[in-house]
Amino acid sequence: MVLKPKAIFLDMDGTILNHYNKVSVDTKEIIDDLRNQGIFVFIATGRAVGEIEGIVPQGFQVDGVITSNGMAGYVGKEVVFEHSLSFELVETIIEKARKGKVYYELFPYGTSRITLKQDKYYVEDEIRDPKPDSVGINEWLSRKQAIKEEIAWKDHIEGSKFSKFYFFARTKEHINRWKSELDQIKQEINFTTSTSSDHNVEVMVANVNKATGVQQMLKQFNLSESETLAIGDSDNDLPMLQFVSYAVAMKNAPDHIKEIVDDVTSFTCDEDGVYHYLKSKFRL
Repeated sequence: MVLKPKAIFLDMDGTILNHYNKVSVDTKEIIDDLRNQGIFVFIATGRAVGEIEGIVPQGFQVDGVITSNGMAGYVGKEVVFEHSLSFELVETIIEKARKGKVYYELFPYGTSRITLKQDKYYVEDEIRDPKPDSVGINEWLSRKQAIKEEIAWKDHIEGSKFSKFYFFARTKEHINRWKSELDQIKQEINFTTSTSSDHNVEVMVANVNKATGVQQMLKQFNLSESETLAIGDSDNDLPMLQFVSYAVAMKNAPDHIKEIVDDVTSFTCDEDGVYHYLKSKFRL
């Protein structure tokens, strides 16, 4: 066990976020407590930076944020590092997604996520009620909100720098077909894919993941790789959990995640598992 880690990296969805996409005040307060002890606390999420503010309590503070599965890192408003998908890859993937009628959201830096208007009919159809039983309520609510409030429906691709693609399907068969299609595209244009549920896949720059984001954030703060701790729950956390010196899985994580970590929380994300874990281990 890391007796007192110098840096803690926390995933969001399924970790500090409950299944209704909220971070508790208790979690905020334990993070404040740890930072007051001199422990650096970072967020490492698959979400884009613009998605964070609306789901954390007022006054929520961390030392830095790694977003889009390692594509960008921020300290306050300062950009520490930033990778971008190529315009060629963006165009190629949207064309292929359209043929397969795959729900997508493209995330340009500094502005709203984009879906093209010509694809709106089948994108919206993927979010039709009722919710499929195998889709998590947190992902379903996020997609509902995206359709209603967050997607900018555009006639053409806008922007020159893009943090990631997010893809969703209401059936596992549909998303698995799309993953196979992405593997075919990788033979022509190299990129990285990551999943955080059985119904999604995300696309980032080649060789970028949460672990590379953690490395860059540690370098920014002149922190070593030793005495680092991370908590996560899903496949997109695996590179980070394998990189840090002490890895913790959420109680709600699948078994294959729990099998590779050093510890497992006693409570789920819906039971404030991160709060209880950090309080029991590190509160003075």
